[in-house]
Amino acid sequence: MILGNLIVITQTSMKRMLAYSSIGQIGYVIIGIIVGDSNGGYASMITYMLFYISMNLVTFACIVLFALCLLSLGGLPPLAGFFEKLHLFWCGWQAGLYFLVSIRLLTSVVSMYYYLKIIKLLMTGRNQEITPHVRNYRRSPLRSNNSIELSMIIVCVIASTIPGISMNPIIEIAQDTLF
Repeated sequence: MILGNLIVITQTSMKRMLAYSSIGQIGYVIIGIIVGDSNGGYASMITYMLFYISMNLVTFACIVLFALCLLSLGGLPPLAGFFEKLHLFWCGWQAGLYFLVSIRLLTSVVSMYYYLKIIKLLMTGRNQEITPHVRNYRRSPLRSNNSIELSMIIVCVIASTIPGISMNPIIEIAQDTLF
């Protein structure tokens, strides 16, 4: 846990920072295990783990929302930024500002490029090298269909969100079981 917190300081990749942060968070769970039943350590540990799962889901949701907002700023349809830019372009065209609208259209394409670049950096980080393991990667013949994978992801998201929504009964069950 100490090593995870120290290594995260030196990282520049968002994914690696979050991964080492998770290693650092294990220390809180260890406290609950060491305390045990005597002072409610197990119940606190279970509660912390449920909150930790919820916090991680919200963290990744924020990253996705940030990316969506950047795409909207760039004017990607069907996001809100597209319709507002379209309306402004239409108003400018109707007013006879053809040159200004043309320049703004060109700069909108440029802005979309750098917004996509920001999203790429956010998702992939700095390290763009292809390792031999990745280069020689073969798909598994046991790999499932994409619709099955998507449904499993949805089930996992729902299953990990429900405990965060109904936290009080879970805390009571944990306390009743352990005390």
